[in-house]
Amino acid sequence: MGGGGGAPAGHRTAAPLPRHPLRRPLRPLPRGRRLLRVEPGPAHRPSAQRRQRSMEKRQLAVIGLGNMGGGMARRLLETGYALTVYNRTAAKAAPLVEAGARLTDAPERAAAGHQLVLLSLSDENAVEEILFGRVVPVLAEGAVVIDTSTVSPGYAREAAARLAAKGLRRVEACVVGNPLQARKGELRVFTAGEAQDVYEARPVLEAIGSEVVHLGAPSTATSMKLILNLLLGAQVAALAEAVEYGVGAGLDRDQLIGAVSASGFSSMVMRFRADLMLKRTYEPAFFRSALMEKDIRIAVEAAGEQGTAMPVLDLVRERFARVLAAGDGDKDASVLVEHPAEREGAPC
Repeated sequence: MGGGGGAPAGHRTAAPLPRHPLRRPLRPLPRGRRLLRVEPGPAHRPSAQRRQRSMEKRQLAVIGLGNMGGGMARRLLETGYALTVYNRTAAKAAPLVEAGARLTDAPERAAAGHQLVLLSLSDENAVEEILFGRVVPVLAEGAVVIDTSTVSPGYAREAAARLAAKGLRRVEACVVGNPLQARKGELRVFTAGEAQDVYEARPVLEAIGSEVVHLGAPSTATSMKLILNLLLGAQVAALAEAVEYGVGAGLDRDQLIGAVSASGFSSMVMRFRADLMLKRTYEPAFFRSALMEKDIRIAVEAAGEQGTAMPVLDLVRERFARVLAAGDGDKDASVLVEHPAEREGAPC
């Protein structure tokens, strides 16, 4: 799923996956000259078989059309992909169907006959049910599953191994950004898995992302995504607590949020969330509080398994857990500002 909140964060952490070794950048034409289209002669026109293979590569199944999945699907349609889609709530697919996607009533029907399947599911339970329970049995050997779902690092490794045992390939593609960036093809995409598999999926990844960075073995992209979401959650929680303190001290709420947003202590992500807090616009969510709690929880658990303690972030997770308990799990993570922190010793 999504995350990373507003504008893309930080600088590149690893060298991007190399492009095709024979592909060279185009040199600009001299001033005044125009590029003319030249039709290939009969000997150079692609054969029917090659045209068919090219068409197959532009066929894609997309399963999971939430905020991020729907945004990526829209972008893929606009870049020329023929999509077969599935979503548990079929009504969410209506805009995509109007734009040319083919809707199916089951994930296995969406995936059948496709060499490439893109998943955008909410958690491990959904991946287990949809991918392994219903999609895997209909996939042909060698098919590539591009999984953008945010799961635990351990599950990412397990999923890759289970698919490999069945002759299938998993490209771990963790996306950073928000639904608007998904629709514009401006996500940052961190990948993990076999480099050749990532290379095969690269046209899809480049359609949805402005940057594609290959990190290495299964789970490395997941860990990177979780780390970025930990930082997002911590910033949102710190801003929410600062606003609560400032209002209690007599400061004007809007003026306070504006001052923090414009200060050197802010960041692109903090400014994005500060604007949501300022306007109190928490729906539709750019990153749901329920997903924020889930991502922080699995990151803290994964850190604990390797002996790394995260006491601060565990408290942040507790804050979001209270948001869920209050019924605001489907609202944007910035709604945390509407849920004052509990004082130590106060009744639950």
